[in-house]
Amino acid sequence: MTTGWNPRPPDADHPQDEHLPELDVPPPGPQRRWTVLLRLLLLLPQLIVTALLAVAAFFVTVAGWFAALVLGRLPDGIARFLGGFLAYETRVAASAMLLVDRYPPFSFEAPGHPVRIELRPGPLNRAAVLFRLVLMLPAMIVTGLLQYGWGALCWVFWLITLVLGRMPAPVFGAVAAVARYRMRYQAYAMMLTSAYPKRLFGDQPTAAAVPPPAAGGSGTRPLLLDAPAKALVVLVLVLGILVACASPTVRVQVRDDDGSEAVETAAIRTS
Repeated sequence: MTTGWNPRPPDADHPQDEHLPELDVPPPGPQRRWTVLLRLLLLLPQLIVTALLAVAAFFVTVAGWFAALVLGRLPDGIARFLGGFLAYETRVAASAMLLVDRYPPFSFEAPGHPVRIELRPGPLNRAAVLFRLVLMLPAMIVTGLLQYGWGALCWVFWLITLVLGRMPAPVFGAVAAVARYRMRYQAYAMMLTSAYPKRLFGDQPTAAAVPPPAAGGSGTRPLLLDAPAKALVVLVLVLGILVACASPTVRVQVRDDDGSEAVETAAIRTS
């Protein structure tokens, strides 16, 4: 759920124009094995809806870009739609990544759902808006590598959770770090915040924790990663690099001058 659409007073740790979007996910707990086994199948309707909404969100973001250039901020209606979409998409992603067992509702607003995000839209620097595509390129690359790496490891995380009936703390921390960075990147790309995505490896233990917006504990605010969890995040990044740099092998049919055919194998780089 998104909270705090109107600008809030700045505080010592989070100046108004540099507030990082926050993600609340409950600490790892027991999960029903049958829902883990069938998670992607159960989420198929949600994935279809989020894909369709993502198309609408793209065009709304383009409109918001032009408006932000003129106004120096997102109009309230655009901010509410994009923030609601991001909250909904984040709940679906958290369920797909096995961070929670509870099924996400088909709604932008879900007050009772344990996965929540907090956004504080505020003034935007027009120069940063103008060059948004260039500025967000490094974060886009990191997010892409994280998604590639998580895709390579997700079946291992799925099998562990299926066998144990819960996600181990180090795995939960690493997956939550990936989900939070991804959400922060999306919020920056959609101009819902001027704060650049950061803290992939978790928060500092001395950082003041912001109370979660809902009753109950939060396992991600602050997000404190131990050494095994940080090692898993590094592994995700490394695997992402390897997957991104992999050269697919294709089979090429070659016809000789004499009419005979031969099949050769060649590696073609896609990047």
